[in-house]
Amino acid sequence: MQATGYATRSETFGAALINLYEPIRVSMNQRSPSSVLYKILRAEEWAAFQRVETFAGAPVDLADGYVHFSTADQVRETAAKHFSGVEGLVLVAVDAGALRDDLRWEPSRGGALFPHLYAALPRSAVLTADPLPLGPDGAHAFPDGFGDGSE
Repeated sequence: MQATGYATRSETFGAALINLYEPIRVSMNQRSPSSVLYKILRAEEWAAFQRVETFAGAPVDLADGYVHFSTADQVRETAAKHFSGVEGLVLVAVDAGALRDDLRWEPSRGGALFPHLYAALPRSAVLTADPLPLGPDGAHAFPDGFGDGSE
């Protein structure tokens, strides 16, 4: 574990259980099985989060009334759509099971279900935090192994 107290991508975590409280009716095959969720933060937001026990959210989260997350299948599109060309980002992996009843899966882009947290994010739920630099092509370069099913 790094000096920050957060694990690196190379450390292994046990599977977490997810509590799927859904304020809408969806069929069983529409529920996301994700036990790890992702939040993209600017470096200054991540630095501020490390100094406190909970994170109320980025400005967009505060405006919308919940903390936005993405699954592993959604986070690349989130980076491209909402953080295009932005440097100094951090990809934070979060244990969905630790969020309990405050986590809701709600339709967003094209009707896809996205995880939204209706509470502050506890620092204890953070599994990893990795830099999310821009690659030579201008797209964000995700950590080695990301997207291979190991996250």
